[in-house]
Amino acid sequence: MADAGYLTIGKVVKRLQSQYPDLSVSKVRYLEDEGLLTPSRTPGGYRLYSSRDVKRLETILYLQKNRFLPLSVIKEELDGAGGGSASLDAFPQAAVDDEETLEKMHPLEDMPELLGVSVGFVRDLANIGVVKLHRSPRGHEMVDGHEFRLIRTCDALSRYGIEPRNLRQYVNAANRESSMFQQALSTMGPRRGEFTDEQRAQYDAAFEQLLALTDDVRNHLIKRAFREGGS
Repeated sequence: MADAGYLTIGKVVKRLQSQYPDLSVSKVRYLEDEGLLTPSRTPGGYRLYSSRDVKRLETILYLQKNRFLPLSVIKEELDGAGGGSASLDAFPQAAVDDEETLEKMHPLEDMPELLGVSVGFVRDLANIGVVKLHRSPRGHEMVDGHEFRLIRTCDALSRYGIEPRNLRQYVNAANRESSMFQQALSTMGPRRGEFTDEQRAQYDAAFEQLLALTDDVRNHLIKRAFREGGS
């Protein structure tokens, strides 16, 4: 029986599954095997998780889902932020996901504080067209909050050695695919600005379906090429 204030691994998974539906007992055990979690154990060998352990697990899951960090990097950041007591409070980037922040423009010089990336990194992304910089009435370079997730994705890729310059191919591909989508959807009635609410909903649903279908094709081709390359 678990000590007061401690949870078994099953109860930890059940507590967090509403926020992280893919969480499982085996995944939590894997994180332990990788050295990211160190729960207590009963004399019989059962794992017991304190509130501190659960908070650390929440942080790991958040950084995986929202900042796309490899586990090795997460472990370094957590241990550097105070070991087992590290929590989301140690990562101010968590605050950028609220709707109010996403709807605003933010000065380019605030990116290190908001996203943990350098100004130069965001400018490199802008130079190849991955993100767009906007000018304020006073001439300041601004970043749309809706681009934050994309910037963090690119930052995660850089940790694998995929730099902004390597992403130019995706900009070119996106431009080509956008034209293909526009042609494919051109048969769905009047110009988009003249749609009724129902027509706009149908148009948007068809666009999302095209994105999903082409993502499936792209992912399949990349996986096949990767396997055939012998990696």
